[in-house]
Amino acid sequence: MSAAVVILGAGSGSRVGAEINKVLLDLDGMPVLTHSVLTALSLPDVEPVVVVCRPGEEEQVARAVGPHLGDRDVLLVAGGATRHGSEQAALALLADRIEAGEIDVVVIHDGARALAPAGLFTQTIATARDYGGAVPTVQLAGLLPRDPRDALPAGRLAGVQTPQAFRAAPLLAAYRAAATDDFDGTDTAACLERYQPDLVIEAVPASPANLKITYAEDLVTASRLR
Repeated sequence: MSAAVVILGAGSGSRVGAEINKVLLDLDGMPVLTHSVLTALSLPDVEPVVVVCRPGEEEQVARAVGPHLGDRDVLLVAGGATRHGSEQAALALLADRIEAGEIDVVVIHDGARALAPAGLFTQTIATARDYGGAVPTVQLAGLLPRDPRDALPAGRLAGVQTPQAFRAAPLLAAYRAAATDDFDGTDTAACLERYQPDLVIEAVPASPANLKITYAEDLVTASRLR
């Protein structure tokens, strides 16, 4: 069996100040999205790699990513209006192979996180196989309550990153149930918590260097961190 990697690239460039999808912006000679695609393709026992794009951007994404792939292939699918809809579109594409037992883990990754290392993908896949799900987290520092009279939340706060990995069969079942109920989750874990509450999702240590490109200055930071 293999793991499938789904890379979400159906966002926009509004906050980064660009007229095009931010994952198509240049980062050290390649589109932002392509860095994650090449990392996924470098992983052993990963097949296929699926790129989810905005409807109508299929040709633009193919032209941006294709020249960097060599003889390697990726699957391209148009996403939905929300993150949940985009994940659902990718799972529909993978459904036959999941049901046939060819894919045992599905990885969901934000295309804007161009610096996610191969080792993080590998660790989340292994953890999902062992437990059911894996979510990279990093401890948040320097938080203050909005009202100085309020106390800080108890315990440590963690920021959640991608790649996130989940056993494929329960993930597919959860999204099919969500489609029946017309449920639109904020992220993958929210859908699983609703429809697969017994699935164990483990935290995997990550690094603040795995930043998500959101603003224009993030491109400069990402280039320096590479």
